[in-house]
Amino acid sequence: MTPIEIGLISVIAIVFLIYSGVYIPIALGMVSVVSIWLMRGDFTLSLNLLKIAVGDSAMEYSFATIPLFTFMGLIVAKAGLGRDIYEVMTMRFRKVKGGIGMATIGANAIFAAVTGSSIASASVFTKVSVPQMMAQDYNKRFAVGVVAGSSVLGMIIPPSAMLIIYSFVSEQSVGDMFLAGVIPGILLAIAYVGAIWFMGRYTPGFVGGRVVADTEWMSGREVASKTLPTLGLITIVLGGIYTGWMTAVEAGATGALVALIIALIRRSMSLRGFWDALLETGHITAAILFLITAASIYSRMLGLAGLPNQLQDLLAGNSASFWTIMLLYVLMMLFLGTLLDTASIILIVVPLFLPLMEAMNMSLIWFGIITVVGAEIGLLTPPLGISCFVIKSTINNDRISLKDVFMGALPFAFVMLIVLFILIQYPILSLALV
Repeated sequence: MTPIEIGLISVIAIVFLIYSGVYIPIALGMVSVVSIWLMRGDFTLSLNLLKIAVGDSAMEYSFATIPLFTFMGLIVAKAGLGRDIYEVMTMRFRKVKGGIGMATIGANAIFAAVTGSSIASASVFTKVSVPQMMAQDYNKRFAVGVVAGSSVLGMIIPPSAMLIIYSFVSEQSVGDMFLAGVIPGILLAIAYVGAIWFMGRYTPGFVGGRVVADTEWMSGREVASKTLPTLGLITIVLGGIYTGWMTAVEAGATGALVALIIALIRRSMSLRGFWDALLETGHITAAILFLITAASIYSRMLGLAGLPNQLQDLLAGNSASFWTIMLLYVLMMLFLGTLLDTASIILIVVPLFLPLMEAMNMSLIWFGIITVVGAEIGLLTPPLGISCFVIKSTINNDRISLKDVFMGALPFAFVMLIVLFILIQYPILSLALV
């Protein structure tokens, strides 16, 4: 077999193994090593390339952003900042039709800026938002759909684990990727709020709920005590990166320290909780390092097979336009999103399309935002919508089925798709702050 044929078979084999339940890094690494061995007939070369991939991943300075931002996000979640922000937002939106849904979007957007995890957002707001919406007679599908839709903001608004993984695969600056995610994340949050207003006005049956006439307003001091810690942390982390005072690694370290101080001041962090956060940080960091290492050897295998260049020649030979290429890319991500998680999609498709984007003189930072937003739609679509599964497993209500969660998330997946095409048409939205 030719290297091209081996490369094509390897990509299909990786998707099949992952869908069969094989751990993603093992599928990527094992198939890549065997493919290089078959292409070059030298098993020692495969092992040497694997050793180089491990060294390059573990010794990369910017890799330190992963444990630091992960630790910061875990401390913030344990400190209860997400609940505080939600309570303040709910107070402001309670009298609006669908207002609690809008409050959930706003609170999730702010929470995303200090956690970077869709799973954490889905878990936290399932517990604090869904019961309150159900108590006020909101449609159960709308209630869980709002949480599912807004949870994906955690992977777009920085600091985001998926933006970090993309930055390693594409060799882009983590700090630049964080800055590029700010406007698209805010745009998606605004689009969600607009969609809720539209649904409340034109499909009130889907939204449900009742307007609360009497609302107990918080005092200014109470609002400040609930919001200033989170806003201060966001300002320190993103402000430090944006002004150039801190690198992404330094911002992660500072953010982790400030989050720990906030948790201690609020007396929401026990020694046991601190130890659990450290252990979970270690587990997540090790898993992501394994992913990045496997992606590195996979990229080398694709390069040896010549698949990216072959794809570029194929599209150029057919005189494919920019929009044809982007539609093909989006359709591929949407298809894979029904089978694979976001990290898998990024690791599989990005190495194939990066050379093509470079040949078209397109910004790889903009391409990263397109990739993450496109892949995140898969979190809301069956059969493997991870955020939907997290919500179903977290919620304590037998009346809400997994089908209800997916159906509730469907309108928000459609809004994401619209925002994705806006970001493709107007790259400046992703690059304005970089």
